[in-house]
Amino acid sequence: MIDLLELHKYFILKHLHEGDVAVDFTMGNGHDTEFLSKTVGERGHVYAFDIQAQAVESTRRHLEEAGCPQNYTLIHASHEFVKDYVKTPFKAGMFNLGWLPGGDKSITTLRKSTMPALEAAIDLMDRDAILNVAVYPGHEEGDAEGKMICEYLAGISRHKVCATKVKILNSPTSPYFIVIETKP
Repeated sequence: MIDLLELHKYFILKHLHEGDVAVDFTMGNGHDTEFLSKTVGERGHVYAFDIQAQAVESTRRHLEEAGCPQNYTLIHASHEFVKDYVKTPFKAGMFNLGWLPGGDKSITTLRKSTMPALEAAIDLMDRDAILNVAVYPGHEEGDAEGKMICEYLAGISRHKVCATKVKILNSPTSPYFIVIETKP
């Protein structure tokens, strides 16, 4: 059976290399940030965003315990403000929408901040870059976010980005992800 998290990494590793810049738009507990940090190595840099102080501290601890190089900037702010912090194009970005695993499920990503963050992210993508967006349609806001993102991406010229949806067809409330790529 397909492991969606492993598939995420497979796609990202086709674009992200040592020395590159990456962005974790929803750091959560830091697992995606760790993956990005170890992939770009000491010469690269990772920017990670979250609105919850708990997520920032959890990520900081996780990265230290995982032995990540000091190549990251943890930002306690909404991902919609990415352009205030990231000034150079990035090669890989990750959104893991929904709520903080193990945290307060009433605090979720929201359409009103996710959409500006996604638009900014696409603007910041380098050539031959990737952006993975994990969507969790099992709750009302997650379902609405996913529909909004798919509608938005369907309206962008495929000459600017290629957007692909990866979904388990016989499990309608299972998470799915969207891969957004720029041309080399």
